[in-house]
Amino acid sequence: MYDIKQIRKDFPVLTRPINGKPNTFLDTAASAQKPQCVIDCMMNIYTREYSNVHRGSYLLSEEITSEYEKSRDIVRKFLNAQDSSEIIFTRNATESINLIASSWGRKFLTKMDEVLISEAEHHANLVPWQVLRDEIGFELKIFKINDDGSFNWDEYQRHLNGKTALVAITGMSNVLGTIFPLKEMIGAAHQVGAKVLVDGCQYVVHQPVDVKDLDCDFLAFSGHKTYGPSGIGVLYGKQQLLEAMPPYQYGGDMVDVVTYQTTTFDVPPARFEAGTPAIVQAIGLGAALKYMMNIGMDNIHNHEKELTAYMRLRLAEIDGLKEVGTAEDKGGVFSINIDGIHPQDLAFILDKEGVSVRVGHHCAAPLVRRMGYESLARASLGLYSNKEDVDRFIAALQKAKTFF
Repeated sequence: MYDIKQIRKDFPVLTRPINGKPNTFLDTAASAQKPQCVIDCMMNIYTREYSNVHRGSYLLSEEITSEYEKSRDIVRKFLNAQDSSEIIFTRNATESINLIASSWGRKFLTKMDEVLISEAEHHANLVPWQVLRDEIGFELKIFKINDDGSFNWDEYQRHLNGKTALVAITGMSNVLGTIFPLKEMIGAAHQVGAKVLVDGCQYVVHQPVDVKDLDCDFLAFSGHKTYGPSGIGVLYGKQQLLEAMPPYQYGGDMVDVVTYQTTTFDVPPARFEAGTPAIVQAIGLGAALKYMMNIGMDNIHNHEKELTAYMRLRLAEIDGLKEVGTAEDKGGVFSINIDGIHPQDLAFILDKEGVSVRVGHHCAAPLVRRMGYESLARASLGLYSNKEDVDRFIAALQKAKTFF
């Protein structure tokens, strides 16, 4: 049983009224709220256990080092990775993708290669490849999606060839909600010898993920979207690939032997975690992932799938509303436009009704323009969302229309 009432009680912020109305938080795709167990975990570290990791030969340091590395193993279990050494802690998914571009990309990409991405990418999976393209000279190719936001298999295959060195693809669009057929895409990419990087920010939070089954080479996600703290992210990479990559940053805790003349570097994951890491955030992320796994990723997926279908039915009731991104295989992200109402004005009215949505290009400006807009309002669901949230959102949209 998916006890949504009990789950909502786990998130204290949801009890706070917004402008005198129930807190209808529909911006989980931007950053998810935190359950009490994550808050308590982090508070306990700061008040009773805090120290630095990997350095001290005293009790506090040994205890927190153990907790830090336990969190790494929780991430491994969450992704079903082969070994915890394949899990690198970063600041966020953006840094994870930049790590691949700066390390793997600079070492292995040449001007004869091609990097393939989709029209649906977040800036974090577009801009780093543009910058690296300008530096190295490879060709950055972009395959089109359909007008309804759905994946176009023929278009994807048309771009794959022997020159494709890397496919960098989102698992789920943060604007359209489109869920891409990752396993099939990865298999096709590997057939032409390409490596595959998955931007899993919107993907891993909504359904079970098995990186061994997917066979992706790299996968990135952010802690703050998986009900954990900000300031912590994850990069998964196949061990043999990580071992072949040079460090991304340099400093303490990532070295093997240092002299005044030369330095040798530690093995992954330490090689890619220079300096004092986000200790408390990493442990908080572990608590968040444990929370999700205790609920059950299949249970979360089924709950959100049912709620997504309900939202789409209710949105169809609003005259003049355009849902941007209507792929059949779609997660709980709804970008909308209402005739005659600017998205910023819409969000202002919704906020007065206690409804939180995001407005703008959602760090995917080329995609929003490709869909025919400069700005969109976006509502997004989480594991704590319920039908009452959807109903209050629809009622607030109807009220907004009375002002215009």
